[in-house]
Order: sequence, then structure tokens, then C-alpha cells
Amino acid sequence: MPMGDNQVFSIGDATPWLTIIGLGEDGLAGLGDEAKRCIAGASVVFGGVRHLELAAPLIAGVCHQWLSPFERSVEAVVALRGTPVVVLASGDPFFFGVGVTLSRQIVRSEMRVLPAPSSFSLAASRLGWALQDAAIVSLHGRPIDLIRPHLQPGSRILALTSDEHGLGQLAELLVSNGFGQSKLTVLEALGGGQERVTSQLAAEFSLTDINALNICAIEVVAETGARILPLAKGLDDRLFEHDGQITKREVRALTLSALAPRRGELLWDVGAGSGSIGIEWMLSDPAMRAIAIEGSDERAERIRRNAATFGVPGLTVVQGTAPDALAGLLSPDAIFIGGGGSEEGVMAAAIVALKAGGRLVANAVTTQMEAVLLEHHARIGGSLIRIDIARASPVGAMTGWRAAMPVTQWSWVKP
Repeated sequence: MPMGDNQVFSIGDATPWLTIIGLGEDGLAGLGDEAKRCIAGASVVFGGVRHLELAAPLIAGVCHQWLSPFERSVEAVVALRGTPVVVLASGDPFFFGVGVTLSRQIVRSEMRVLPAPSSFSLAASRLGWALQDAAIVSLHGRPIDLIRPHLQPGSRILALTSDEHGLGQLAELLVSNGFGQSKLTVLEALGGGQERVTSQLAAEFSLTDINALNICAIEVVAETGARILPLAKGLDDRLFEHDGQITKREVRALTLSALAPRRGELLWDVGAGSGSIGIEWMLSDPAMRAIAIEGSDERAERIRRNAATFGVPGLTVVQGTAPDALAGLLSPDAIFIGGGGSEEGVMAAAIVALKAGGRLVANAVTTQMEAVLLEHHARIGGSLIRIDIARASPVGAMTGWRAAMPVTQWSWVKP
């Protein structure tokens, strides 16, 4: 009988060949009987050197240490489909762990997972923190700049580091951005005989001989002038490095509203300038993706620097001029055209590339670009708005309004 949408599926209906077992620093002592039986009965056991050493008394099969690059080991595991295989992992294999990677190649009915407490759970229990209220960040093998959006006054952060050197780098980042009075609690080798918990202020950080297996708890304290990234759209222009080619904060807020970010979507920022639109798009959610297309080499480098200082180093920068630079890029869910839109073929290429249901937003400050937007609006619809902004500025000894260049904005959803 065909499986209906509401049919109940039980993992017990299949016989898994792969078992992923989470290990703590207490090794075999922390495992249940089922996990021990799986290790002892496995024909092949994969894991890091430390994991294989911890489980060595039970392993009767062939041991395989993780290879570099890691994809080679994933291929080796998949090639053994049908053979009893055990993969040893740290803590919870599905919390920034190897289980996530393997699940992209192996369906759930072929595996069973026996997790141990994650290092985040262990850290929260040592500190007495409510885990659901803390920001959880993995910096293991990832840019340390990812911590930046979480630096909100009074917040609590649990950050998994790569090694013993990451803590000093983290302390330096905090100090240089005005968070030197934040309390850092370093939790090393949690759950094992070498467990150690130490606290220092970021500005006074001096720990040495740190265990490579560590997690850092941060209680954020912001000093006067700290670089805090507000959670609202339309960040202060002064936070960005730019040469004047930047979508101003008020217009940027309206533009992002029209782009209507949805979790996990990809944006093309065409003629990106300072990268401000793509950066704020990515700040909406960790799953957001953006490609900044910029013809100027100098501006492209500036976009990369801005992306790092805003904590979204994953923003992709493509150096080149549209429409040629658009060829071969992943199809976008949304497109913003802030520069170069009046050039021959740019709008046409963007419209063709956009996914069905995708949003295209284009801003014009020149009459040439405005004419392009008016023509597209007349031909295929969408909405047009005019954005007029004036700012108070000195007029002699008094104050008056100084108008900014008006912006015509066209928004369109692809049928």
C-alpha cells in the first residue's frame, strides 16, 4: 500500500546499519549498555583519535581515524552501507556535530543515534544558566566574527571554540569593540577528569595552558561607545565603511522591507557599493545568504571588510559588472539593484534569473534609471514609490531642512 502523508513511520521498522554514538570526556563510563553493545559488535568504527582511544577497550572491529578533508571519511562511511558501522562523536552528534553531515548522505531509517549531553548543555549546567535563554554559537572551524551580532548588552553567550588559541582572539575582539568588561568563563574538558572552570574579564584575560576542548561563556557588558548592532533594520550609516556609495539608512530600511527576507533565502545585491543591503539581509537570520556583485575592486574589498565587522563573513562577493557577472550564479530568491541598473541588459538578466515568486527591488536616483523603472512598471506591473527625505542641518545660526536626493523605488514579484 502506498505510504500516505499521515502514515506513522517508526525507526523500528528498519534495521539501521550505522550507529552514531555521542561520547563525553568520561568515555565508556558515561555510555549505556546499548551503546557499549553497538561498539563491541561493529565491524568498523570511525572517530577522532581521542574518541577511538576512549572507546578502545570495547572496539573489536577495524578502526578508522577521520581523514582530511572530512568528505573523504563521509564517502568511506557511505561505501560501507549494510555493514555494522559505528561513528563516535562528541556529545550530541546532531548539535553542530558529525551526525548533521552524515544525514545529508544517509537516510534516517539507516541509522540510529545515541547522543550524550552536548558541551553547551554541560556548560549551562555548570553555570546555572537557562540554556534556552543563551545565544549558542559555534566558532569551531568558523570565523570568530560570527560572535559580533550576539554582542548585545546583558546577553549571555555560549561559544564553542576551535582550540586553545580561540579564547585569546575572542577576548581581543571583545576589548577592541568596547566589551572589555564582559565576563568570560572558560569551561575546559567538561565531564572528564581534567575539567576546569575559570572566569576573567575580557580586558584582563591572561589564561594559559588552556585545554583545546573548551567552551567560553560570555556575560556581555557594553562600555560607552561599544559597537552594538541594533536589531532593527536601517543600521546607522556610520557603522559601515563606505565612500559615499551606500544606500542610506532610511531608504535601506524601506528597501529591506520591500525585499521581505524569509529564512534561508538567497539575495543578489547588484551594484553593492558598501554591501549594506546584503549585510542587513544576512543579519535577519543565520540561515540567510547573499551575493554582492560589485565592479570596483576597491569597493569589493570594502564589502568584505564590512561583512566581517558585522559578523556575516559568509557574504559572497563577486567582482564584476552586471549583466556579465551574473552568469552562473545560484538562482536568487530576491534581487536588489542599487547601482548599474540602467546599463544595457541588467534588468532583463535579473528578471530571467529570479525564481518564480521572487522579489525584485530597484532604487533610482538618476533620471536615466528612473526611466528604466517607469518602463518596467508600465510593462509588467509591480509597485512604485517615491522616497523623499529631509534632514535638519545648520543654516547660519539657525536650523533648516536640507532635502536628500529623492529615490524612486520599484518593487515587483515574479509570477
